[in-house]
Amino acid sequence: MSRKPPVDLVRRREMIMGLAAGTVLPFVAGCADNAALGRSQLMLVSDGQLAQLSQQAWQDSLQRERVLRDPSYQRRLQRVGDRVVAASGQSHLDWEFVVFDSDTVNAWVLPNGKVGFYKGILDIMDTDDHVATVMGHEVGHVAGRHSAERASQQMAAQMGVSLLASAIGSSGSNYAQYSDDVGAALGMGVTYGVILPYSREHEYEADRLGVDYMVGSGYDPRQAVDFWVGMSAMNDHNVAEFASTHPSDDNRVAAMRAHIQARGYAG
Repeated sequence: MSRKPPVDLVRRREMIMGLAAGTVLPFVAGCADNAALGRSQLMLVSDGQLAQLSQQAWQDSLQRERVLRDPSYQRRLQRVGDRVVAASGQSHLDWEFVVFDSDTVNAWVLPNGKVGFYKGILDIMDTDDHVATVMGHEVGHVAGRHSAERASQQMAAQMGVSLLASAIGSSGSNYAQYSDDVGAALGMGVTYGVILPYSREHEYEADRLGVDYMVGSGYDPRQAVDFWVGMSAMNDHNVAEFASTHPSDDNRVAAMRAHIQARGYAG
């Protein structure tokens, strides 16, 4: 017959599992309301810190990547970028749009307004509405302060792990019998229970904001659905959504259609 663990050890174990599930987090001051999202965000990273890191990352990218010299690509990206940024209300940032000479089908943004599009993704965009789809999404990440929030979540999770590790270390050798549960909870649980789901929510939020910015800048939001349906057809990576920072293609398209309908953009 196995011996029943002491009550205090059971409580510690419940606290660890709660952290892993996202129901228990250490109290940290630093919540801020975001009007663009209509919700509060955990903010442990300052705008100044992000700006400094972003500028360094941008300079590194300009040195590492090859900038495309075809002016027609740059003019197209600049034209769409200027309109979308104006509609987003984020004109206070020093925006910069650069096309990189690569067949990679991707685009990205830094929190300081530096945007990189690869030639590969522009080549599959039949209309400027398609460019605005991705541009709006990237600008949405900036307006949503998603980089700061994601960094803050990771910091908070790490703080929680450190606090619990200290508690475990001071609890004596009796707790060693639960080491496998602790490792599973802190290793896999925090990642899948806290960090990645928030990342998927960021993607949904950026999609919604991006559609709003498309409409505000005179682009057709229905083209956003067409673009993502086309991207889905090209996607050969069958990663389960629960283990990904991005929503599944079907869920993303369904959510986008629902947002367009709810906003009355469809008519």
